[in-house]
Amino acid sequence: MKIAFGFKAHSGWAALVVVGLENGSIEIRDRRRIELAEEEWAKQPYHAAEELRPPEARKVVERGIRAAYKHALREMQTAVKRYGVDDQYVTACGVLVGSDMPEWSVDEILAVHFRMHKAEGVLFREALAEAAASCGLRVARVPEKSLLEYGQRVLKKSQDRLVKEIATIGKQAGAPWAKDQKDAALAAMIALSE
Repeated sequence: MKIAFGFKAHSGWAALVVVGLENGSIEIRDRRRIELAEEEWAKQPYHAAEELRPPEARKVVERGIRAAYKHALREMQTAVKRYGVDDQYVTACGVLVGSDMPEWSVDEILAVHFRMHKAEGVLFREALAEAAASCGLRVARVPEKSLLEYGQRVLKKSQDRLVKEIATIGKQAGAPWAKDQKDAALAAMIALSE
């Protein structure tokens, strides 16, 4: 069975859905929440640095970035080990992504509150994508805002059919099956097919 991961990242954590493909049939193998930060401040490192002087702020942000990448790699390695057993082979990872972020410095990000939110959103998605690549997985960066359109193009199925398929496999998998899980499952399905 070919296995792919789908991730919907949040600040300091992500929803993971594990999808299997065998004989043309998709099934949900697992879904869970994974932690990408141990300490509360590390969930939003730019916000944690907001009131600090520039040299200290940069150090806090750098420490938070390193921690996010370290945790993402550890969680990815654990997932590959857990699901790459017996007749299962983990091949790909779909990560829901937003728009690209300009090449702002830490100081430029900290100067505008909206930029801090954007930077933290990008941080955890990129940490997951890099961790997947480090584990030898093919990485599909799936645009979150146009997920159904992108899925239609890649999977060559109508959006209505995709929505129905996600609902059907969700019923078979059981709760929880909210938007995070649905979107992560579709990202994993896209990753399997690219």
